[in-house]
Amino acid sequence: MNIVILDGYTENPGDLSWAGFEKLGNLTVYDRTSAGDVIQRIGDAQIVIVNKTPVSKEAMDACANIKYIGVLATGYNIVDYEAAKAKGIAVTNIPTYGTDAVGQFAIALLLEICHRIGHHDRAVKEGRWEKNLDWCFWDYPLIELAGKTMGVVGFGRIGQVTGRVAKALGMKVIAFDEHPHDAGKAIADYVSLDELFASSDVISLHCPLFPSTQGIINKNTIAKMKDGVIILNSSRGPLIVEQDLADALNSGKVYAAGVDVVSQEPIKGDNPLLSAKNCIITPHIAWAPKESRQRLMDIAVHNLQAFIDGNPVNVINR
Repeated sequence: MNIVILDGYTENPGDLSWAGFEKLGNLTVYDRTSAGDVIQRIGDAQIVIVNKTPVSKEAMDACANIKYIGVLATGYNIVDYEAAKAKGIAVTNIPTYGTDAVGQFAIALLLEICHRIGHHDRAVKEGRWEKNLDWCFWDYPLIELAGKTMGVVGFGRIGQVTGRVAKALGMKVIAFDEHPHDAGKAIADYVSLDELFASSDVISLHCPLFPSTQGIINKNTIAKMKDGVIILNSSRGPLIVEQDLADALNSGKVYAAGVDVVSQEPIKGDNPLLSAKNCIITPHIAWAPKESRQRLMDIAVHNLQAFIDGNPVNVINR
């Protein structure tokens, strides 16, 4: 059985092993694959593993041996999974590998906004402390989180991790989710979305991207929020209307934002958040600690092994 990995570098830049896949077939790994090379590189392979390289109906038509497409991520919209279903091709994803890492990262964004540790570290190394007339200095307001309210939009696994850490920091946690459940109630008080917007000092987005959630942060919902609110997004970029958030940051309505995702990735040079005040942007790395990437690798191998054994799991197009 021939296995081809079209874009393995992001998942494994060299600190992990592909040995699990090597045991299951003849493995070929490409670091990256352009759209024009997809068909040629898949060739006669039965198994295709991808992260962000699109696999279209045309590619499936041209590569008639494909039996299985494994996505090295939770999101799977890069695969035409309906076309795959019509052809009897199983498409799998990795649903729960990075829960703790992404929750941790959301809090890291918040703590950076509250203390600007990176900025002040650079200031010290540039000699500003040595030359300072006083025994200390700070360039941004320093924020204590205890007693403030964290509002979490989307209270699944990652939202709950974020909520637990916020609670440990002394914050009151409220949440909005379409499906409240007992595990969430142990961490947060469920409220309506409008109440969450009105009551929160910090809003952290952890909901999926659906038509109902696209642009959930926009000029109208921002108007419902407290002056000086902090907004975090480590979920999906299109949850935010970026121009509206940039305008709110520049006016001071929103004090600060921390985002690990944007509407188009890699980010485009004309993204309004790049020039907005008090906006921290990281390059979609919340998922990427070695520990979570190893879990992703292990689950991806398990998905393929289960398919080979005739008991497929994590199939999104049954």
